[in-house]
Amino acid sequence: MTLSLLDGGREGDVALYDIAPGGEHRQRRNGMAYWLMKSEPDEVGIDHLAANPERAFEWTGVRNYQARNFMRDQMQPGDQLLFWHSSCPQPGIAGIAEVVGAVHADSSQFDPASPYFDPKSNPEQPRWQCVDVRFVRKTALLSPAVLRQHPALLEMTVLQRGNRLSITPVTPQQWHYLMENLL
Repeated sequence: MTLSLLDGGREGDVALYDIAPGGEHRQRRNGMAYWLMKSEPDEVGIDHLAANPERAFEWTGVRNYQARNFMRDQMQPGDQLLFWHSSCPQPGIAGIAEVVGAVHADSSQFDPASPYFDPKSNPEQPRWQCVDVRFVRKTALLSPAVLRQHPALLEMTVLQRGNRLSITPVTPQQWHYLMENLL
């Protein structure tokens, strides 16, 4: 995945995990949904977003259909995100972001220089979509071990054995528990 500044500046490539088949779906409450999105901090971490708090970042490079479908079919501006640092010595929730742009074609699929270039995609019928996100705030890092100490969070997809999902829904109950007790 690549997060790029919408004014054209790239912030760096991030390798995301493949999405396992079968994802949970949930109903929207009060017009807002909650998500967990993973990124490698040495490529694009919460600090990259924090350095440009007023800018929207295009969440590009997701090349798994389930993750694409979450963005395409369910994410909407106003949705809140747990920003998860992955593939690093200390993985976990590192901050909060929000969806600020409606789903649109992922620009990296058309760029031959991008590792996410897809020669089978075309602008008239793009194969890959993404959303735009913006920084809300950094948090103390919450590791998987800390999250597992809370029974209310044990069903989070990110904590499930063998999980490799890069984008997962977070239930309203899980979100509110995190906000009221840990973040």
